[in-house]
Amino acid sequence: MKIQQDNNIDRTAWGALVRKSRTGTWFQTPEAYDFFASQPELFMPFAFGIKNNGELRGVCCGYVTVEKNVVKQFVMRRAIIVGGPALANDCSEEEVVILMSTVRAQLISQAIYVETRNFNDYSRWKEAFVKAGFSYQQHLNFHVHTDQPWDAIEANIGKHRRKYIRLSFRDGATIEENPTLKQVRAYYDILLDLYKTKVKMPLQPWSFFERLYHLDSCKYLLVMYDGQVLGGSICMTHPGRGVYEWYACGKDGVYKNIHPSSVTKYAGMKYAADNGYAVFDMMGAGKLDEEYGVRDFKAEFGGELVEYGRFLAITKPLLYKIGVLGVTILKKLK
Repeated sequence: MKIQQDNNIDRTAWGALVRKSRTGTWFQTPEAYDFFASQPELFMPFAFGIKNNGELRGVCCGYVTVEKNVVKQFVMRRAIIVGGPALANDCSEEEVVILMSTVRAQLISQAIYVETRNFNDYSRWKEAFVKAGFSYQQHLNFHVHTDQPWDAIEANIGKHRRKYIRLSFRDGATIEENPTLKQVRAYYDILLDLYKTKVKMPLQPWSFFERLYHLDSCKYLLVMYDGQVLGGSICMTHPGRGVYEWYACGKDGVYKNIHPSSVTKYAGMKYAADNGYAVFDMMGAGKLDEEYGVRDFKAEFGGELVEYGRFLAITKPLLYKIGVLGVTILKKLK
């Protein structure tokens, strides 16, 4: 078996593996790697592949975060593998152990922890991740299965949400599937305000969202009313598989009977169903034993609650504790 890294991985084989893999997502594609690499001020991308008998059997693509502040970079640098690695459907435990052990060993000097944020079921390889130095962390998500008739999908939406959506469209809300960059900037300003006032976490700069706008795999779906942008979402698409709702927001309560947050979710689900995607992925719903208003909201759209969890390898325990404490304090101060 042989480990390959970054641009030494054959791009054709890499793309083919992600398309065929049941754990493949857009975030494991060569395009995702290139997107992160195009922003060295924000990300240090990495990709590791494992070949066995000349065949690419797994790819693990992600990034180490970059902070402008030297102190923040020291205590908060983390390696994130969005979606989890793309593995051959018959990938062996040995192959996964070697791949993920290499990922951990190579990143140990660059990040205080390495985390996979799984969008698919890795339960058959759970022991392999543990052997590679990762622990399993519970984490929930909602998947709306969009490979069924739209009437059945719509019927599963909660009664109150269906009402809000119907009233919004009746009174003039529309969905813009091909927005201008100026409209995307208006959406970004809404999202930025949300992160400052409610999420209380830093948001990527405008340049990040502007670069996404030019990717073929990125779909901005914006909620419009009376010529204004009231909300929307960024959906990353993986042909034949999934639509991943990366960022979403809505200015609710501004106009009577206009509910942009509800329309935003509806728009993503409808886009996935209309364009042949099997699943609309809501990208996270917190932990079951913790109150989380976002999970309650997402639950009203009829998706399946799944627990695919996360795999975590802490490479620097003391700095990890300091970083967790720092984030907690930061949220309380804002």
